[in-house]
Amino acid sequence: MRAAEQQVLRDIVLVGGGHSHVGVLKRFGMRPVAGVRLTVVCTDTHTPYSGMLPGYIAGHYDYDAVHIDLRRLAEFAGARFYRDEAVGLDLANRKLLCRDRPPVSYDRLSINIGATPRVGGVAGAAEHAIPVKPIHRFNERWNALLERVRRRAGRTTVAVVGAGAGGVELTLAMQHRLRQELLAHGRAADALRFHLFSATPGILPTHGVRVRRRFERVFAERGVIVHRSAEVVAVDSGQLKTADGETLEADEIVWVTQAAGAAWLAETGLALDPNGFVEVGDSLQTVTDRRVFAAGDCAAMVNSPLEKAGVFAVRQGHLLAENLRRSVLELPLRRYRPQRRWLALISTGDRYAVASRGIFCAAGAWVWRWKDWIDRRFMARYRIFPPVVAMAHDGASAIPLDQAESAQVISALAMRCGGCGAKIGATPLFRALSAVHPVERDDVLIGLHAPDDAAVLRVPRGKAMVHTVDFFRAFIDDPYRFGRIAAHHALGDIFAMGAEAQSATAIATLPAGLESRIEDDLFQMMSGAVAVLNEAHCALVGGHTGEGRELALGFAINGLIDEDLASVMRKGGMRPGDALILSKPIGTGTLFAAHARLLAKGRWIDAALASMDQSNRLGAQCLIAHGATACTDLTGFGLLGHLVEMTRPSGVDAEVELAALPVLDGAVETSSAGILSSLQPSNVRLRRALRNQQEALRHPHYPLIFDPQTAGGLLASVPAERADACVQALRSLGYAGAARIGRVLPRGDRVEPIGLIVDR
Repeated sequence: MRAAEQQVLRDIVLVGGGHSHVGVLKRFGMRPVAGVRLTVVCTDTHTPYSGMLPGYIAGHYDYDAVHIDLRRLAEFAGARFYRDEAVGLDLANRKLLCRDRPPVSYDRLSINIGATPRVGGVAGAAEHAIPVKPIHRFNERWNALLERVRRRAGRTTVAVVGAGAGGVELTLAMQHRLRQELLAHGRAADALRFHLFSATPGILPTHGVRVRRRFERVFAERGVIVHRSAEVVAVDSGQLKTADGETLEADEIVWVTQAAGAAWLAETGLALDPNGFVEVGDSLQTVTDRRVFAAGDCAAMVNSPLEKAGVFAVRQGHLLAENLRRSVLELPLRRYRPQRRWLALISTGDRYAVASRGIFCAAGAWVWRWKDWIDRRFMARYRIFPPVVAMAHDGASAIPLDQAESAQVISALAMRCGGCGAKIGATPLFRALSAVHPVERDDVLIGLHAPDDAAVLRVPRGKAMVHTVDFFRAFIDDPYRFGRIAAHHALGDIFAMGAEAQSATAIATLPAGLESRIEDDLFQMMSGAVAVLNEAHCALVGGHTGEGRELALGFAINGLIDEDLASVMRKGGMRPGDALILSKPIGTGTLFAAHARLLAKGRWIDAALASMDQSNRLGAQCLIAHGATACTDLTGFGLLGHLVEMTRPSGVDAEVELAALPVLDGAVETSSAGILSSLQPSNVRLRRALRNQQEALRHPHYPLIFDPQTAGGLLASVPAERADACVQALRSLGYAGAARIGRVLPRGDRVEPIGLIVDR
């Protein structure tokens, strides 16, 4: 993540990762505006480029070739990336409502979420058909269909509903790929039957006669049966029915008809056209609210109705970026002037394509190669990033501010006080914390919402107190997700001891700036943290906030354990013969080092965040139930460092099987490329605790035993006879990467107590 070097004066929120918004991100990354912060809210990290999707379906491209990595692009643009789903708008308070996180505040908002299939008017279509749109979710549906066809014995009948360019191209791409799959498995290609349904008398209604005739010949040659003037009015499991009474039995039904706007847009208060698309003017501003913009398939231009085609969304990206920039600077906006005609390159599934523009028509393998060149050049824009130019404007002077904001900016830019003068102001602090709701406990006598100079708690009879503290700066530009992970990280020590969390006291630092921005960041961060604390039945009872250069958060946690310490899990309890178990995969340090250098794939970071955002509470309970003799949580010292902390007080040696280590996706690639955490060199000094290093050095997992973890898993020793059952139980609880990674040995005469097995 980029350090905050400018005061945030205005927030632009981009909803969705469509073709227009990837253009906005690229342009803001190349020419930022001082004082303007971008936030992307999107359900998926990788957004497909529609122009190459048929080639992907046909098997000509792999996943990464046709998907734009939004998280990486957002990192280049200095934008925050929130992986979540928009579900509504609060126009009056300028907030985007999300499914799984607190509302996101904005000064300007842009919507580019594509379209959804219009299946509501066709009985059974929503339940039994496979919609192509939204295309960002089509990949999982396509892979499921592909697997069903592979496993199905005998003939497979596929029906495609919709004979526009999308339906025609998808039909031929699917047929080509499925035939190749059947042949690869020793089955006859003619076991496939394809049917294409058109509600109109012909196919490709917006294209010229020569183009339509050419594709009719292709369908005839490949045995695709075209049903003309055959509007589908009902769909059932394995069957569809047309308006004239025709019925077809089909194993797979794919829906590529005209789409509609997302359902949640209807409740936003924005003006929509009859199909549910957001009405916008020539500047792409909505006709309802000048602070809200829309582009691509989800928008309907009131003065220039457009076909739903990716070419318009791509070309709108440049103007949308410019108008968002101009809007926050209170400058006149520019008009979007769509072209009347455009070139369409429609592939036939087999590296052959047809060019269509008005009455013009050309076809051949050379057209496919031309299309392939155009598409690859487009995708290269979002993989190769040029150096960022200097800021376009001075934020304090370029962005119009009201009197109160101007005073706050002057204060924020002034030399900051230390001591108590560095505390967060009372008003934003009160408003942010009053909106979070810590869990209530009977043993909390004075807590957050009955504040005093300190919290007061009761220690139940027969219990002893367990204390721990953790604190670190933000490593992602999502305060809500950071708050959750910071809480998980702090709670980890309590759970590793086998204790119950009782209370938490927070300490947070936030960059100076406008009160509204400080309040929102604090609210987002503490909302995430309190959600995790509440899940652990741990009450937030107080804390301290102050100004700092970067967002940071930590907790002092109090826990409870039986005072006889019979149930405590300590580091020094290992016994020879025990098995070593690790509950989560490792690799967070190298992955986030790579992310900061734009060298990690977004899905790698997604998986790492998901692992970090998983509590160790159930894992600790499982280890206790299976007789764990010692336990610790993996954090900054890495696997080797924490293992040494266990073997030394236990008076034992240990042996780790490198090949058995669970590793996060991408961690081997990034560590092998020499991309390592800044703490790694310090951890590597512990290699003196190793024996047989020379052989281990060549193993790709070797660097990862030094990799510092954030909110890592539990490392425990368990009686060998119970280890396999323990691993299975952990996996059933959701710890999919849990693994048996080695064993505990008697202490020998060697100076180096820890051995590494390269491979069994």
